[in-house]
Amino acid sequence: MGTGNSGTAVTTALPRLEPLRYIRTDVLEVSYFEAGPPDGAVALLLHGFPYDIHTYIDVIPRLAEAGYRVIAPYLRGHGPTRFLDGATPRSGQQAAIGADVIALMDALAIPRAIFAGHDWGGRAACVAAALWPERCAGIVSVNSYLIQDISSAMTPIRPNLEAGLWYFYYFLTERGRAGLTANSVEIARVIWLRNSPSWQFDDAMLQRAAVAFNNPDYVDVVLHSYQHRLGFAPGYPPYDEIEKRLAAQPPITVPAVTLDGLADGNFPATDGSPSARHFTGPRVHHQVPNAGHNLPQEAPDPFANAILELAHLRS
Repeated sequence: MGTGNSGTAVTTALPRLEPLRYIRTDVLEVSYFEAGPPDGAVALLLHGFPYDIHTYIDVIPRLAEAGYRVIAPYLRGHGPTRFLDGATPRSGQQAAIGADVIALMDALAIPRAIFAGHDWGGRAACVAAALWPERCAGIVSVNSYLIQDISSAMTPIRPNLEAGLWYFYYFLTERGRAGLTANSVEIARVIWLRNSPSWQFDDAMLQRAAVAFNNPDYVDVVLHSYQHRLGFAPGYPPYDEIEKRLAAQPPITVPAVTLDGLADGNFPATDGSPSARHFTGPRVHHQVPNAGHNLPQEAPDPFANAILELAHLRS
């Protein structure tokens, strides 16, 4: 028993997305949850850090009921997803997680899908949509355009926002490696509280997600992600060409619905105009009241509705 952000005692285990399925790509054995009709239009739901596929536990039934084949994979370094080769670099760079989306589709023989995500998952969705638009039927992205401009990584932002991104800098250090190794759950708690100050999560919700952190590659993948995005670690050669293309900040040409949570503690909501130049296809932007950074879990109806809305943008 424990108490969380809500202060409510936790006495029962929460439902889990099970059973999981497994598929091999060129680099990974990917663990994923699937629901909905096998012949439905595919929606890939991509989670962030430090979260897991249960971000979508209330989104999935809504989409399955609407006739979508829904696939929610554990990202590299999370949950039961594993690298096939011990010698493969444990990259967390944006090119790697974007390429993983396409590799998963290839392994599952899925020609086109909707890409939907937040945080790391939103970034993976943006990368895949921008570079492989023929594979993307539309995108839903929390916080709009998430492809990193690494050339501007040293440009400072407002100090109160820098404070909320403390872990970016912590993970540049050996102390950060030791801290994430020893305290992955408590680090996640601190990030959740700052990311979503209005979200009344409890210990059971945190512990359910934290199972995904018990992955032998979690620390290496997470640290490389933040070290690479700030220019403190090189990318890995298999992704050099993709990173070169991403450095040009390629546009997203497919239909897009973007979302901002009005209660996001680290990434303030906008009206969508700062990122407008990056979306050259049909695009709608919504602000979601009372939702923070983990928007799909905090506001599952608006997130599911955004995926359904793509059908109108494509018509």
